Amino acid sequence: MEKYVIPNLRNACQLLKAVAHGNGLARIADLARDLEIPATSALRIVRTLELEGFIRRDQNTLKLGPSLIYLGTAALGETEIGREAMPVLQALAKDTDETAHVAVPCDNRSLIVAVCDSPHPLRAASRPGAITDLHCSSTGKIFLTYLHPDKLGEIAAARPLTRRTPNTITTLAELRKEIVTIRAQGYSLDDEEIHPGVRCVAAPVTGPGDSVVAAIGITASAARFTPKKNAALAARVMEAAAELSRRLGHF
Repeated sequence: MEKYVIPNLRNACQLLKAVAHGNGLARIADLARDLEIPATSALRIVRTLELEGFIRRDQNTLKLGPSLIYLGTAALGETEIGREAMPVLQALAKDTDETAHVAVPCDNRSLIVAVCDSPHPLRAASRPGAITDLHCSSTGKIFLTYLHPDKLGEIAAARPLTRRTPNTITTLAELRKEIVTIRAQGYSLDDEEIHPGVRCVAAPVTGPGDSVVAAIGITASAARFTPKKNAALAARVMEAAAELSRRLGHF
């Protein structure tokens, strides 16, 4: 239905996504170049979004604006997976004593939609609405394994395999090997690949059509979540994934 698309509205949507992915470093000239639109058009779009509170300027860079907080919160509240996941996350957090979360695929990244915090005063976890790269997050690796196994090269070309820590996978060969391991064992690990001292394990959640629709996992301090606990914690996470899959209609 391309004939009904409003070009500048689509450009505005793509520009917002680019600002979100820019980690606070986006500039109008760079956005115009990357989106292949005139700089004047980019400036008008930014100004309009700024007036509506969707974008704010911080010196020479652009950041997401406060109006998106309300929209994002409302969207997460409408997410069926987020609603169905909360009882499962609460049980998982209670059983493991760690922070539990569920994520869904979003623009070749992983979007966290619900979190249940660990009771520990020192905890490491992203909040609902946080987006992580696929190659280094446990939930993202689930999506690569079950949704994009044949598109690794394409995804890596569009979004480089950025090194976050010394443990981050940064080559396609390593990533392909990792995916084979994940499919064989049924779960994925983030072994201090995004943040030093933080480990995560995740498992796939399937929907009625047998396709993976989400990933559920836990995040913990590497001091508590040691490699010796991989099997036990992964087993509990896979149980939670199976429970959430049943809640979403997969039998």
